[in-house]
Amino acid sequence: MTNDKIKALADIDLSDGYEKIDLYNEKNIKKLGSHYSEILKLIGEDPQREGLSKTPERVAKSIQFLTHGYLLDPVEILNSAKFKEDYREMVIVKDIEIYSMCEHHLIPFIGKAHVAYIPNGYITGLSKIARVVDAFARRLQVQERLTTQIKDCIQQTLKPLGVAVVIEAQHLCMMMRGVQKQNSVSTTSDFTGAFRNVETREEFIHLIGTKLH
Repeated sequence: MTNDKIKALADIDLSDGYEKIDLYNEKNIKKLGSHYSEILKLIGEDPQREGLSKTPERVAKSIQFLTHGYLLDPVEILNSAKFKEDYREMVIVKDIEIYSMCEHHLIPFIGKAHVAYIPNGYITGLSKIARVVDAFARRLQVQERLTTQIKDCIQQTLKPLGVAVVIEAQHLCMMMRGVQKQNSVSTTSDFTGAFRNVETREEFIHLIGTKLH
């Protein structure tokens, strides 16, 4: 991520601890904005009217934020906090919020990811697991691929005894359009190594379904 391509905007109010940082490529804002302006015209709107005059630029910045995962290297994220540790029990980070964009309709899907691995000489910072999930989620995605990408990244980088990933998500493309089913939840899973063992996998499933806090 180079400074000449990416600009960070900070809107900070120290009185309540609020901090908002958006990343975008300034050179692409005008290009994207012109396309969104055309889209507004094509759907019958007037992009020059007061309420819409700045919408193309806002949407251009928004779509870059929603897909900023392309700027992130998940392997680098894991390696930035990779430590030698003789721990060989299950490490679980569950209920990781997911906000992603369906690549078929460019409509969001949202949910939670549950990720576990069994170390084999190396561990990584717990926050890095969540960051890896976000790095892949903040791209145009399908839930199935997202599940596998998270699993493969952790397996190939940390080389643990096994990795387990379960994602539960609601897809707005099913809720707002198409079949319009409001309460459906899609679940995907992928496992490697020790988690292909029935007992280990069942322990993982039990733990992610248990409220310990």
